[in-house]
Amino acid sequence: MINVTKTYLPDKDKYKFYVDKIFDSGWLTNNGQLVQLLEKRLSEYLGVKNLILVANGTLALQVAYKLLNLKGDIVTTPFSFVATTSSMVWEGLNPVFSDINSNTFNVEETILENTITEKTSAIVPVHVFGNICNIEAIQKAANKYNLKVIYDAAHAFGVKYKNKSIANYGDVVTFSFHSTKIFHTIEGGAIIIKDDSLFDKAKLMINFGIPGYDKISELGINCKMNEFQAAMGLCVLDDIEMILRNREKVYKRYFEAFNKNEKIKLQKLNTEATQNFSYFPIVFESEEILLKVVANLKLKEIYPRRYFYPSLESLPYIKKKFNMPVSTSISKRILCLPLYDSLKESEHDSIIKILNQSL
Repeated sequence: MINVTKTYLPDKDKYKFYVDKIFDSGWLTNNGQLVQLLEKRLSEYLGVKNLILVANGTLALQVAYKLLNLKGDIVTTPFSFVATTSSMVWEGLNPVFSDINSNTFNVEETILENTITEKTSAIVPVHVFGNICNIEAIQKAANKYNLKVIYDAAHAFGVKYKNKSIANYGDVVTFSFHSTKIFHTIEGGAIIIKDDSLFDKAKLMINFGIPGYDKISELGINCKMNEFQAAMGLCVLDDIEMILRNREKVYKRYFEAFNKNEKIKLQKLNTEATQNFSYFPIVFESEEILLKVVANLKLKEIYPRRYFYPSLESLPYIKKKFNMPVSTSISKRILCLPLYDSLKESEHDSIIKILNQSL
């Protein structure tokens, strides 16, 4: 069976080395030594100053909203994983969708301002499939209307824009370290915070607002990463360059196979940014063709995913009506093909062959 992704598992003995440290110390959570080490190493790897590890990427978004004291409407994309939107609704915020660019799949910056009103407090763009947004245009709109910017960078681990980590743009950047991601901690996430005082506040917020024994200084919640998650992260981070090299090979084989196929559309990438080869999305001419391809792949136990379907403005808990023609159309016709570091050439060839035969 070939799934859309396969979790990278590091050397078992290396993981056991860290687990032994956990057993020896008896320190399982609450900012343990492995969490501290992983925060330090990730800060260095990503080239950022203020990084906090959390239990998952959805909580990272929720903490970011609270941290920036967001209210009312939040302008965001309808084309993303559901957590981008559901986290807002969960926190009592109102997602206001701005349609996407049909080529990049990111929020269309030329119409972004049309969705901003006096009720808007922030913009939450997504670097979809690791493809970097038009950062300058988004920041220009944010500055003009005095809005905060939170980048959902769940897909964009390690990506650089103009030779600078994408985690250095915006007021806050969040990452997901779910097991399906390039870099993972089984479950997990991170928050990168530009402002030093907000960084100090966030460290309290993720631990019930407790600064020390017998004291509670402000409202908080529990979203700390534990030591077993951090142990996995330390192991995966050791292997990240090898993972990226292997994924690049898979990505490029797909690109060579489909780049000139007129029946398939590929994502237009930001030429000023690096790639992390996190996904390989393709867009078909119709949903009917997509469903035919999916059915043929499933006959061989190959399971791609319809990332991202449905378009998020259609969620049942979104009461306001939004007309998102581009996102709606793309979401019905897009498919992410299996892509992971250990995908064999023979498996890869089968996927390409079945897809070409289906077309």
